[in-house]
Amino acid sequence: MIAPTETPTTKTIVMAGGCFWCMESPFDATDGVISTVSGYSGGHLDNPTYKDVSGGASGHIEVLQVTYDPSKVTLERLLDIFWRNIDPLDGGGQFCDRGDQYRSALFYVDDAEKAVMEASKAKHEAIVGDQIVTELLPAAPFYAAEDYHQDYYLRNPVRYKYYRYRCGRDERLQELWAGK
Repeated sequence: MIAPTETPTTKTIVMAGGCFWCMESPFDATDGVISTVSGYSGGHLDNPTYKDVSGGASGHIEVLQVTYDPSKVTLERLLDIFWRNIDPLDGGGQFCDRGDQYRSALFYVDDAEKAVMEASKAKHEAIVGDQIVTELLPAAPFYAAEDYHQDYYLRNPVRYKYYRYRCGRDERLQELWAGK
């Protein structure tokens, strides 16, 4: 199954790691990544808004859609970046963002992609020495978030840095992944 943004030479992965603002920058900085789009997926409401999703009743999760060139970056490498930017041990959300709409998840499009994700999850469970609660879910419709959410870290750098700091994201990531 080819995702709508894919071409024969690109692939797309959808992942959830809490606040989508915080997931864009590490992927935007990765060679082979063509684009990142913040959005929503996994729920029951068509064309959800931020208000719908943040309220928790839509069933959607804040996600990031990453379109990449597999000749330049592998899915395995993208998954390594994903794990190092989330707390995969927290099933109640991510950092200061609490609730199912902020939980971590990976969406797979076929059995081959699911197998790669399962192997990556097992690898990172061994690294952290604990059970990872990040879900592996079948691909679901992706809905782009409102324009003001796109590239938030670039358009609002001071607010973004304050948000990350206030949420304790970097402190927890350092605690969880330092030296591993």
